[in-house]
Amino acid sequence: MLADTSLDEQDRHARLSERSLSKLRWRCRRGLLENDLFIERFFARHAPHMTVGQARGMYALMDLSDNDLMDLLLRRKELQPEIGTEEVREVLDMLRL
Repeated sequence: MLADTSLDEQDRHARLSERSLSKLRWRCRRGLLENDLFIERFFARHAPHMTVGQARGMYALMDLSDNDLMDLLLRRKELQPEIGTEEVREVLDMLRL
C-alpha cells in the first residue's frame, strides 16, 4: 500500500492536513476514467473537511484494481471482509453519493 504512513498513529477523527490531502489526491489517480469521475466529485465535495480516518479508508480502496473499484462504486459487488473496515465503508458510501 502506498499510504501516507504519518496517518497511522493519528486519531481517525482528526482533520486531514493539506500535505496529507495532497499525497492522497496524488495516490487516487486512476487508469479508468469512470473511477476518476467518482473520485473527482468526492474531492470536490469532501476535501475541505476530510478526516484522517476517511483518508485511510480511501487509501485502502485505492489498493483495489480499477475494475474492482468500479464494481464497488456501482454496487455490482460487495465489499470484501478483509478490507471492510468502518473507515472504508464510510468513504465508499461518500463516493457513491
